[in-house]
Amino acid sequence: MKLEILEIPHPLLRQKSVFVNKEDKEVKKLLENMLETMYAAHGVGLAAPQVGVLKRIVVIDTASKEEKPNPLFLVNPKIIEHSEETSECSEGCLSVPNQYASVQRYTEVTVEYEDADRIVKQIKAEGLLAIALQHEIDHLDGIIFIDYLSKLKQKMILKKLEKNRKRKKMEDVE
Repeated sequence: MKLEILEIPHPLLRQKSVFVNKEDKEVKKLLENMLETMYAAHGVGLAAPQVGVLKRIVVIDTASKEEKPNPLFLVNPKIIEHSEETSECSEGCLSVPNQYASVQRYTEVTVEYEDADRIVKQIKAEGLLAIALQHEIDHLDGIIFIDYLSKLKQKMILKKLEKNRKRKKMEDVE
């Protein structure tokens, strides 16, 4: 089932998510719904707060359109190691539609998480996967990629977003 993706400035996007306990029977269904939602929105990652659920749950798939889908389900993910080296990369976000900006991220991260079957695993990542992991784990702590930008760049992005929303409303009325 496709879920609604919340957009800034929705207040849930700024709240910290709670740890998911082993007894939570809704996890698998939520993971499936989030994956369907992410694919429908053409994203590479989606965190539960983006669909209004304050749980530490993330789905990611960095496979290109030419590749077979390779979804990653992460419950209670946390970065346990990261490189000293960082790099700047252009990021976007389904909760900040059609807006992109350069963000400084670690080039490598190691993340500990539970998979869909609640088995504890670790993944060492670099490149797009490392960026996606950092971006989505930030969402679990109420952090959005624009928080890494200057106040001026944040204002510009929010202004563009508002302008696009108004234009869309006008188109919907016509």
